[in-house]
Amino acid sequence: MLLIREMKADDVEIVSKIESEVFSMPWSAKDFLEMVEADYAYYYVAELDGEIAGCCGIRNIAGDGEITNVVVAPSYRRKGIALKMMEYMLEEAGKVGIGDCTLEVRVSNQPAIRLYERLGFKGEGVRPHFYDKPDEDALIMWKR
Repeated sequence: MLLIREMKADDVEIVSKIESEVFSMPWSAKDFLEMVEADYAYYYVAELDGEIAGCCGIRNIAGDGEITNVVVAPSYRRKGIALKMMEYMLEEAGKVGIGDCTLEVRVSNQPAIRLYERLGFKGEGVRPHFYDKPDEDALIMWKR
């Protein structure tokens, strides 16, 4: 059974490990711990059968949501986990007064772009050379 819950300090090592398996520029455990402890950030993990399968996080920036992380471990992909995490996070964000939400995604990451579009996000611009390893533009998406 899938459980989505707030991320705890005990989760940051495994979440950081998942990020390092998926992204070329992963966040460290220290980065995640800072967000878990920040009063303006809301981070969640998805557990499937007791194992952490992924995480997502959003920061409240003057009432707008900045989505900073969405990641699912390779072995848990294509099970709808990212969609469920995002739906949960966006619902919780609304409860704390977060309105419009934004994120950046690699322009080549079509599966993620399709997911975000399914959730109501729309591309509104490009940040040239936003990513390294490899160098790539970011599509800026907003859900208003």
